[in-house]
Amino acid sequence: MTALDELTKPAASLKNSYIERWKEKGGKVIGYFCTYVPVEVIHAAGILPYRMRATGSTSTELGDIYASHITCTFCRHSLDQAMRGEYKFLDGLVALFSCDHIRRMFDAWRYGKIDLPHSPYYLRCLSIPFKVDDLAVEWMVGEIDRFKQSLESHFEVKITDEALRQSIRTYNEKRRLLKSLYELRKKEAPPINGAEALAILIASTAMPTEEFNQILRRVLDELGERDGFSEYKARLLLGGGELDNPAYIGLIEGLGGLVVSDFLCYGTRDFWDLADEDSEPVAALAKRYIQRISCPRMVDYPERDKFVKDLVKDFKADGIIVQRLMYCDNWGCEGARTQWEAKKDGVPCMVLEREYMMSAVGQMRTRVQAFLETIGR
Repeated sequence: MTALDELTKPAASLKNSYIERWKEKGGKVIGYFCTYVPVEVIHAAGILPYRMRATGSTSTELGDIYASHITCTFCRHSLDQAMRGEYKFLDGLVALFSCDHIRRMFDAWRYGKIDLPHSPYYLRCLSIPFKVDDLAVEWMVGEIDRFKQSLESHFEVKITDEALRQSIRTYNEKRRLLKSLYELRKKEAPPINGAEALAILIASTAMPTEEFNQILRRVLDELGERDGFSEYKARLLLGGGELDNPAYIGLIEGLGGLVVSDFLCYGTRDFWDLADEDSEPVAALAKRYIQRISCPRMVDYPERDKFVKDLVKDFKADGIIVQRLMYCDNWGCEGARTQWEAKKDGVPCMVLEREYMMSAVGQMRTRVQAFLETIGR
């Protein structure tokens, strides 16, 4: 098995061999629902942070009991998987007010609608500001400190400043390696396609970071000797929120598009910015998570617009596709804004609504194909 095969495999299922080995050694795993959760704090406690997905779900029958039919299907599938016991490998869950949908789903966990395997089960909803300013950073310092204390109390561990600094260094290393991976995607014939890149990004949130970093270095060496992808109609920037299914990008690339970069929760927004490794660790994390490239939950539109424009330029994208989960309020507004800004710059942009599961594939295929024909090289 090549290193690339090794890193793309974890995306295919909720659990993987890395998590199983971690649990066999007595390790704890905490699930988290948003990129604004400071995973370095969990890591510094000796606990494995796990980004929540609903991979493998085929129904929302149980999730629909506690969720409205206009709740996004990612939340409904996640809730359904939880009620079926698919997350029993978790020792806790951390969320925040990413959106109304996530918050209401967290309430179902908190009020005992889920059959929890561990007692007591760690549950925490973080209070993350919506603005990007000095007061927000100051608030975040206090919130991270309270989060740290709650982990210490529940799991009976001590999170030292040195442990936090080491976690910051480890996660910064991961982010630098991922940026190196994206540098390869700037080539006229990138040695990796968008579906493979997304699978790697998913793996980065579902296994110990130290092991991921080691394997990703091998992947970068392998890609240096790999033939590039040159047979494509258009280079694309893929935007939107939750997307943890490489098959979705595979559909686009099967029609002749090549996704060369992204503005996704699993992509650039998660790893683009680093934390200061030399200053006080809690303050460094607070600054990093507030001032990073934001998502639509944050009131920071000019910076996001500039970032998307820079991505289009740097990766030589011919067009933008914004994938939006049905009923996603945040991206309902942000998708229209992205489309409007792209139009002013003369960049073709399409908003493509979808469900969490791959459905209405024929309709998606028709729309993507028509879009590629209008911008094809």
